[in-house]
Amino acid sequence: MTPLPEETIRGLLAGIPLVALIVDPSERIIGANAEAQAMLGRQIIGRHFATILRQPPVIDALEQCLKRQQATQTRLLISEGAQDVSYDVTCRFIPDLGALMCLTDVTPMEQAGQMRRDFVANVSHELRTPLTALMGFIETLRGPARDDAVARERFLQIMDGEASRMNRLVGDLLSLNRVESQERVRPGEKVDLTGLLNSTLNSLKPLSEEAGVVLNLTTPEAPVLIVGDPDQLRQVFTNLIENAIKYGGSGGVVDISLVAQERDPALRAPSARIAVADQGPGIDPIHLPRLTERFYRADSHRSRELGGTGLGLAIVKHILNRHRGRLRIESELGQGAIFLVTLPQGNVTGL
Repeated sequence: MTPLPEETIRGLLAGIPLVALIVDPSERIIGANAEAQAMLGRQIIGRHFATILRQPPVIDALEQCLKRQQATQTRLLISEGAQDVSYDVTCRFIPDLGALMCLTDVTPMEQAGQMRRDFVANVSHELRTPLTALMGFIETLRGPARDDAVARERFLQIMDGEASRMNRLVGDLLSLNRVESQERVRPGEKVDLTGLLNSTLNSLKPLSEEAGVVLNLTTPEAPVLIVGDPDQLRQVFTNLIENAIKYGGSGGVVDISLVAQERDPALRAPSARIAVADQGPGIDPIHLPRLTERFYRADSHRSRELGGTGLGLAIVKHILNRHRGRLRIESELGQGAIFLVTLPQGNVTGL
């Protein structure tokens, strides 16, 4: 069979939507598409493939493909800056030409798998602690504290707290799942943010009074209307203000402000900006980029003491994603914290 001309090889490789190259029986690269050249270099044609792909598993897979004239598969790991990128490497033998090697980036799938494993591990860890406590107290009440009324009452109170903690965690997990399932569905109700914030503050008034925190709300005279889901937005504001009371309430004041903007630079559209600012101890800036991750806590011990599940800000992030909004957190140690929510106002006249 007559060897394929170079133009045909280039056309064949150009039609493959993956990193693809062809290696002849002498183990030299005779063809590479644009994706391969962008990844491995523009001057790879004519070079021995082992000088380009130096990892032993890849070299062995290609050699076996050429020797046995059979398909082989392996994995290639490349470091790109601070991130490792994984590729599935597939080699297919082509008679009278050599081996066709294709590389498929599987990094997103591996990251998704790792996220699922981390999520299961975190949930298991969060549930194990209160379950272990409950089992220990039950054993004690059945044994040494069976007839001790004072100890029984104290243990039952602790058990109630641990059961409530598990209930909050399960509730937040269900809420997170519900929010994620709706994230791609645009909300379609008209929402008055002024009225919603007033209603949220009224519901949180007992908590703020118990903590000795004053809630100050500043809003424009005219109603600020957006298109959204009122229940989810109430969940956002409740979470942020409740966190400000619990974690930043040592300053005694939490300021909530609502401002309508004709054009937001980030959204490039009219927007509503809600700021929740406390005067508490603040957050170390090193924690700020990760605060919306599931189960991430800047202060794990204090968060658990105050009943936090580590999922609140993750829920906030997904709700704002659904509303095409933004969350920005500003804080320094000793300077309090500000949580800024920006929501597009959109077209509410047609609703």
